Amino acid sequence: MTVTTATELQERERTLLASIPTGLLINGEWRAAASGKTFDVEDPATGEVLLSIADAGPEDGKAALDAAVAAQDSWAATAPRERAEILRRAFDMVIARADDFALLMTLEMGKPLAEARGEVTYGAEFLRWFSEEAVRSFGRYSSSPEGTTRLLVQKKPVGPCLLITPWNFPLAMATRKIAPAVAAGCTMVLKPANLTPLTSQLFAQVMLDAGLPAGVLNVIATSTAGEVTGPLIQDTRLRKLSFTGSTTVGRRLLADASTNVLRTSMELGGNAPFLVFEDADMDAAVEGAMAAKLRNMGEACTAANRFIVHESVADEFAEKFAAKMAAMTTGRGTEPSTKVGPLIDAKSRAKVHSLVADALADGATAVTGGAPVDGPGYFYQPTVLKGVEPGARILSEEIFGPVAPIVTFKSEDEAVALANDTEYGLASYVFTKDLNRGLRMAERIEVGMMGLNAGVISNAAAPFGGVKQSGLGREGSLEGISEYQYTQYIGMPSPHNM
Repeated sequence: MTVTTATELQERERTLLASIPTGLLINGEWRAAASGKTFDVEDPATGEVLLSIADAGPEDGKAALDAAVAAQDSWAATAPRERAEILRRAFDMVIARADDFALLMTLEMGKPLAEARGEVTYGAEFLRWFSEEAVRSFGRYSSSPEGTTRLLVQKKPVGPCLLITPWNFPLAMATRKIAPAVAAGCTMVLKPANLTPLTSQLFAQVMLDAGLPAGVLNVIATSTAGEVTGPLIQDTRLRKLSFTGSTTVGRRLLADASTNVLRTSMELGGNAPFLVFEDADMDAAVEGAMAAKLRNMGEACTAANRFIVHESVADEFAEKFAAKMAAMTTGRGTEPSTKVGPLIDAKSRAKVHSLVADALADGATAVTGGAPVDGPGYFYQPTVLKGVEPGARILSEEIFGPVAPIVTFKSEDEAVALANDTEYGLASYVFTKDLNRGLRMAERIEVGMMGLNAGVISNAAAPFGGVKQSGLGREGSLEGISEYQYTQYIGMPSPHNM
């Protein structure tokens, strides 16, 4: 096994960062912002600046949309096989550069390298999946019931799209939107999160290297998102908005999108319940809890947010879960021993701690953790709280950190009521040996996705999305490409009408 020294790793970091495009990608070219402004991207593990990149303004946003509009007709007319081959080449290129993508995500977002490599695998799979779907977007030909008309139905690209991605999965959130748009024949303007834009910059260059024509994908990182995206959403040439982020921002975007009746896909907040029944395999439940809670340091919309445990096994679950959490080493994601990286910034860490402090003040007990980690960076101790009262703030707000509050229940009906006591409905997790009970939970819990005896459920082949305040539409799977298409019907007289 090759051992990388600290000096070698530092040199590799410098070399990788030096290779990242720092401009705006507009019509196939990297260029400076019209204003000449830049903004800094920081390492959340140290607070140090990684790179300064071009800071787009409204003029740049318009130029990006101009390029997307100009490229739309020719791109829509491009053969599905050609679009598929571009995606497949991009998949191969991302896999070939997996170490670069993983390191870059670790630097700008903080997750441990092993987890970043997992995101590369997951994110790349959307490129492969939609390369295969691009050539399978079928219409139909049928007869009207009375037999006098023939019905021809085809799928067409919706047109230029605005894609807004979050900071927590810098590669996967980009590929999950870009790949189906490419497959469907849509052009795009991508606005990555200003906290983690570097991965999108590198991925965009990979798409160009894979043969994507100029103007099909345009990338405009900015520190003033509303000033740049607002005019684009009001532009009648834009036909689709896809957003992943908070419900609060999603509501505003939906209101703005209503002006031009844009097609929208909204993947918003989550408050996932994790139910442990009295008959659950306790060791499997604890392992599932670790996966569902600590993926991405808890900074995931699918992260288990509320642990709802049967009173007869609550103490055992809390003890075993806390022991696992306490053993997790915090540190910079590049360190081999690190299991939990930093939170994304000081504001996020402060919010997590305020939720914990409120719960403790209301009578909860910290079985382990419960405080920020001293020193540079934005680290927080992996935390398990028990004795959390129903109605506590920590149960109603998305934590987005390595904190697990436990509440107890007596009956199945009470468990369902606690699980559904939220405005969100993205993901849930249920651990039980009773298959019928598991299926009942799937029918009764109001979510778009459920893990049954599984703590990780995301997959490119699965439809990702929620209900209630967690959003609209689905990403991935067969449904993913449909979000970028509209259905056109052509009616013709029957060929037998002579």
